[in-house]
Amino acid sequence: MNMTILAWGGIGPTELIVIGIVAVLIFGRRLPEVGRNLGKSLLEFKEGLKTTKTDVSDVSDAALDVSDAVRRAGHRPGGDRGKEAGFEDGHESEA
Repeated sequence: MNMTILAWGGIGPTELIVIGIVAVLIFGRRLPEVGRNLGKSLLEFKEGLKTTKTDVSDVSDAALDVSDAVRRAGHRPGGDRGKEAGFEDGHESEA
């Protein structure tokens, strides 16, 4: 099957005119309101993405700081934890 049949080009002026006519028929007088609401929604979505990106970056930086602090302190993950409290190998000893 020829793949050029399935791959359409960009949207040209004719397609934009058809889309505009359909939008006017569907929304009529409410078209400016719909456009405004669509713009506001897009703006809120972008702000949410920016906030999420900032939050992820902050958590990542904090995790790297903790990792560096642990490495500088010379601790091994799961090292001698719990031996003073009567635990051996992470399990309570049966005494």
